[in-house]
Amino acid sequence: MLRLKEILEKKSLTQVWLSEELGVSVVSVNNWCQKKNEPSLKTLASIAKILKVKISDLIIEENNR
Repeated sequence: MLRLKEILEKKSLTQVWLSEELGVSVVSVNNWCQKKNEPSLKTLASIAKILKVKISDLIIEENNR
């Protein structure tokens, strides 16, 4: 599962801002934040680069929940 919402909040960034940076809809980002679906690995790598975090920082292991 993604920690995207948590990281955006920690960095005081919005879903709208991230959607513009990625070139995707706000609905897509919102769905990721609400854990309704997950981005592709390529998009996940882009998110990590934009947010200046490791891909592993974005992922919550099911065993650690």
